Amino acid sequence: MAQDIVVLGIFAADTAYRAERMPAVGETVAGRDFALNAGGKGSNQAVAAARAGGSVALLTKIGRDTFAALADETWDEAGVTFAGTRVADAPTGAAFIFVDDATGDNAIIVTPGAAGTISPADVEGWGETIRGARVLVTQLEQPLAAAHRALAVARESGVRTILNPAPATELDDAMLALCDVITPNGIEAAQLTGIAVDGPESAGEAARALVARGAGAAVVTLGAEGAVLHDGTETRHVAGRIAGEVVDTTGAGDAFNGTLALALSEGWDLSRALDFANAAGALSVTRPGAAPSMPHRAEITALLG
Repeated sequence: MAQDIVVLGIFAADTAYRAERMPAVGETVAGRDFALNAGGKGSNQAVAAARAGGSVALLTKIGRDTFAALADETWDEAGVTFAGTRVADAPTGAAFIFVDDATGDNAIIVTPGAAGTISPADVEGWGETIRGARVLVTQLEQPLAAAHRALAVARESGVRTILNPAPATELDDAMLALCDVITPNGIEAAQLTGIAVDGPESAGEAARALVARGAGAAVVTLGAEGAVLHDGTETRHVAGRIAGEVVDTTGAGDAFNGTLALALSEGWDLSRALDFANAAGALSVTRPGAAPSMPHRAEITALLG
């Protein structure tokens, strides 16, 4: 059975360390806490979309190791269909996450492992899954060429496309033209456009620049300040939501993108979809971890009132 939402991305086992500060090179600092959770932007976004009520397939590569078992457990719990490939000659992805104990802010190093070998040929092999969807979501943790081909396959088939350009890298106009919606955060928008983003006004300027280069619409996320949308006609600021004390910002962007895809797959207009996605992101930061912090639909609906 075809899934409404298809996500191309990576799974990574997140090893999260809470401490007062990052150590300098050659230094050891005492940590406050440690957790092993499921992560990887693609996997997180698939979990977010599924928990919000979506029918979701995930396209990725994983190994045949302990971290792959964590991936299977995570997807089974969320209701995500794994439609990718298992390989024996490469490990499942993993990530180091430093979480500031005082603020909940994070810094991340991610290694995609087997997912780092995803190629355009792999995407072609998964073409039937992509063509059967309503929305395709991808990011840039797997190779750029694979993301580009997935967007092209979706566009050729009339599937709506979302590119979350994280981690940010240089994108040509041909790739931007394949994006119905591009969703950088402020830092990524600045790297893509050269426009320093420090609030809604400059975010709008960056969003307009991305649309001018070919994207159908651009959404620049601003954390607690919400998001700024330019749809080719007008620029709108959609206010953020507060769901409680910030515990850990890991995965907030993934909650946003996954639930945005869910809303668009149900035919919502972008402004309404952004409000829904903002609420999901606000809920995710009130709990630790990446995939474990993705909220369920009932929680999002309750926050929206």
